[in-house]
Amino acid sequence: MSSDTTLNATEAGADTDIRQRDIVVGVDGSDESFAALRWALQEASLTGQQVNAVYGWTHSWDMGSEPDSEEQWAAMRHDIAKRLRSWVAQASSGMAINEDRVKLTSVQASGTAALLEIGKDAQQIVVGRRSLGRVARWFLGSLSASLAEEAKVPVTVVRILDDEEASVQDAIANALTPGEREVRFDMPGSPLPKSQRPIVVGVDGSETSKRALRFAIELASIHHAPLQVMFCWQLKDLGVIEGYENAVAPISVGQEQAEHLLDEMIDSIEIPARDIPDDFDIESHAFHISAAKGLIAASRFARHLVVGSRGLSGMDAHFLGSVSKQIVNFADCTVTVVH
Repeated sequence: MSSDTTLNATEAGADTDIRQRDIVVGVDGSDESFAALRWALQEASLTGQQVNAVYGWTHSWDMGSEPDSEEQWAAMRHDIAKRLRSWVAQASSGMAINEDRVKLTSVQASGTAALLEIGKDAQQIVVGRRSLGRVARWFLGSLSASLAEEAKVPVTVVRILDDEEASVQDAIANALTPGEREVRFDMPGSPLPKSQRPIVVGVDGSETSKRALRFAIELASIHHAPLQVMFCWQLKDLGVIEGYENAVAPISVGQEQAEHLLDEMIDSIEIPARDIPDDFDIESHAFHISAAKGLIAASRFARHLVVGSRGLSGMDAHFLGSVSKQIVNFADCTVTVVH
């Protein structure tokens, strides 16, 4: 199911260095936006990129009625700028941040519209999300999921736990545990701290997944993290298997074909030599499971999950949702969707 993998390295100047482009992050004063901003600032501290903190606001906000004079508009813009500065100061507390590398942008538009416009040429857009139950997400939808589908650049969704929900889950776990022992509600997952967990990338042979793999390799290189490449397959994904042109291949034969296809996917990727550290750790795995189920399961053991955006259309998209949308909504770790 798994194997060590070798990457093809090209000359250093083969690709344009994407680190020259900004990281655009959405902020609005919420806990999840602070998590996103802090993640973006930490990433920029490793890459030297500029961070553009974007606040998209509308008239239906909590700073009063719409101004009706230029003087009132100036006062409002001043208040917005003050809020932005305070949010950045709060998120960067305890971090060594070069203020010249942080840009503050406010725009009169919805958060999604602002990020799509300002982030259209960014290296990536970063947003935060709070954990919601399946029913709540079905009715309320997900800004992060819709942004991940509409954007033309990679979108990273930083997940935070809902402290109130977690404390209630702890209370339930203790109420149902006999004796005096205090327990915590923790879903089974990796025993490793998050900083030691691998980065996982899902691939399927598409051009989008190849871009996702390149993004994941660079991300793993920046963080000196191990990289796990996953191909979650069904028999329909494998094409015609030799010897089984008119029959259904056994799963064992499908597994061999999937591993062969995965090796070919990775061999087809050319990465600038400068982006591959000497000690780069990469492994590949093929699993007989649907992509959404397999990658969501992997997210419980990963520090960061990277996927390509290959959506559904029509009624399938409405009722089932794309794989990337399901992953953004239900993954247990930070997710980047690459377009």
